[in-house]
Amino acid sequence: MSAQTYLAYDYPALSVFWSMLVFFLWIMWFVLLFRVVMDIFRDDALGGGGKAAWLLCVVLLPFLGVFVYLIARGKGMGRREVEQARAQQRAFDEYVRQTARGGGSRADELARLSEMKARGDITEDEFRRAKEMVFADHAPSAPEKNEVAR
Repeated sequence: MSAQTYLAYDYPALSVFWSMLVFFLWIMWFVLLFRVVMDIFRDDALGGGGKAAWLLCVVLLPFLGVFVYLIARGKGMGRREVEQARAQQRAFDEYVRQTARGGGSRADELARLSEMKARGDITEDEFRRAKEMVFADHAPSAPEKNEVAR
């Protein structure tokens, strides 16, 4: 009974498959490790001592530390990531709104209107209405003293 045993490295296609599988798992491990480390720093509910303890656990005992972290705090990882994505989206939307509005001050807008009037692009009446709109857009949201007294 001298049957030869063939292993994966005896076949080039299987050797490539196993190499790719090991490489893929290695990359996935680092992705998971970095996500856990990012989540440790992202969590506002965790104090400095807790962050240091989890980080030491993940760095000194990587496999055990990451798996224990995922079991203990894994549910909150997705929630914290979604909250951060929403906050970034809100900040981006606000930036786009401010940029689309022109973001200029009242003085900048009035200077532009004066230049348009001087060039003859708008009439005196249009200038007056546009100026009123500029002051109405930048008016404070709280009622003025005269309106409160009524």
